[in-house]
Amino acid sequence: MSADDAARSALTGRRRFLAGSAAALGAAATAQLSLSGTASAASAATGPAASTGPATTGSAAAPKLPDGLFRLGVGSGDPLPDAVVLWTRLAPDPLNGGGMPASPVAVEWQVADDAKFTKIVRSGTEQAVPALAHSVHADAKGLRPGRQYWYRFRCGGQISPVGRTHTAPSPLAAGGSLRVALASCQNWQHGYFTPYADMRAQDPDLVLFVGDYIYESAPAAGSVRLHTGKGEPYTLDEYRNRYAQYRTDPDLQAMQAYAPWVVTFDDHEVDNDFAGEVPQDPAKQSHDAFVARLTAAYQAYYEHMPVRATAVPHGPHIQMYRRFDYGRLIRLNVLDTRQFRTDQAATQAGAEDPSRTMLGAAQKDWLLKGLTRSPATWNVIASQIMMAETDLMPGKGKLWYYDAWDGYQVERNALMRQFQSVRNPLVLSGDRHLTMISDLKKDFADPKSAVVGAEFVGTSISSNGDQDQTVFHQQWDPLKADNPHWKVIDAHRGYHLFDIGESSVDAQVRVVDTVLSKKAKASTLSRLQVRSERPGVQVV
Repeated sequence: MSADDAARSALTGRRRFLAGSAAALGAAATAQLSLSGTASAASAATGPAASTGPATTGSAAAPKLPDGLFRLGVGSGDPLPDAVVLWTRLAPDPLNGGGMPASPVAVEWQVADDAKFTKIVRSGTEQAVPALAHSVHADAKGLRPGRQYWYRFRCGGQISPVGRTHTAPSPLAAGGSLRVALASCQNWQHGYFTPYADMRAQDPDLVLFVGDYIYESAPAAGSVRLHTGKGEPYTLDEYRNRYAQYRTDPDLQAMQAYAPWVVTFDDHEVDNDFAGEVPQDPAKQSHDAFVARLTAAYQAYYEHMPVRATAVPHGPHIQMYRRFDYGRLIRLNVLDTRQFRTDQAATQAGAEDPSRTMLGAAQKDWLLKGLTRSPATWNVIASQIMMAETDLMPGKGKLWYYDAWDGYQVERNALMRQFQSVRNPLVLSGDRHLTMISDLKKDFADPKSAVVGAEFVGTSISSNGDQDQTVFHQQWDPLKADNPHWKVIDAHRGYHLFDIGESSVDAQVRVVDTVLSKKAKASTLSRLQVRSERPGVQVV
């Protein structure tokens, strides 16, 4: 949900740390996936490929494949010290189901030390199966920590674009730095994804995408560019076509090939403001119908994201919360704030109900143990929705935004108290279509309460389009006095960029002048810093 909707209803050289199916898939799909992983691992274990000749696609009787197999590009993600997931999807007709034959296709992948592939260090073959939309998720193992690699796919005599990726450093590595780009909320109909062109120029080591990769809205007349389909997606084919459309954006496609991504979803990948198995409007969708929609949406999400096979959905459930360690510098905890939450409150009293949960018991326990036992200098939490308070009522009283952490007061406030015993907690969020950078307080009801951490809510890539700045200030400036923990709030489109080192996190709010045209000028709106062992954000 946008910030406007919230108000109406009640964030030189390389600085890299790297330097210092779902049940609905059926048993056949599961078997195909297992065979694919086994073949890949066996091939990778053989070491460098002996030849860079054309890859085969099976027997001589295999049908000739259409041209344009790699129109959706390539990507990588979930980097570990010795492995990274390599992604592509064979889709010569991407907006009409993909255009592939209804049979498995062998796809070769290669990882090299150089962009010209003169030294291939790992290779393998994956079976791209119809049950997974001929997507490929190659878990390239046996790589060296803290290294840059290049990769590509080959199939049917065709070669994919070349991608670049990085592995995480050794678990015991100390020092160094990491450049991270934070992105979220890219609505195809609201504008072009121009911020990615600038993001690529800034050369991040990692892209953290915290939700709303697609929007489920129906095609709307007068949009910058129309969504595919005749309405909202409900079926698997409709979600697949929507994802494929988004992945044809040239700036997004180039950025996905340039650096590894760590992703999680928010609401618009399924249905606006859904909670668990509860849709935004239960009168619009029965429970069974919404479960079927969840099942389709999660499968399409997996098919189009560079995530491991641990994320293969099981019916209306997908495993998305997970953790990444970048040596002793960063522990990155990626949350899932949609699947396990209680339905949103409708009143202030409801938001203060102690039984209301955002994370669910298992995820909450996982998070707290990961934070308190962390060896890292910086403990980063990727949260799809804003954690700091948003008081929407000027003057006395409180009016909260119930879809965010404000709607789960007891759990959020307990987490804020826990942050006092966590080293350098840093929350990176999305959802609001605004830059909102805040101090995190032990008790938001007390302006004098201790600062326990910092939060950067990233603005949107394109959602809300070129927002009217005058209207924005008229709406939000009167609220600043009631939200003294806000350090920066702005409505330009863009992303946030972080240089994370041992002593500080140096942040930039990077914005573009427009998303209504295919080219845009980028600039730095604000520079901020979070210092180690000194909770809170400083504008510099």
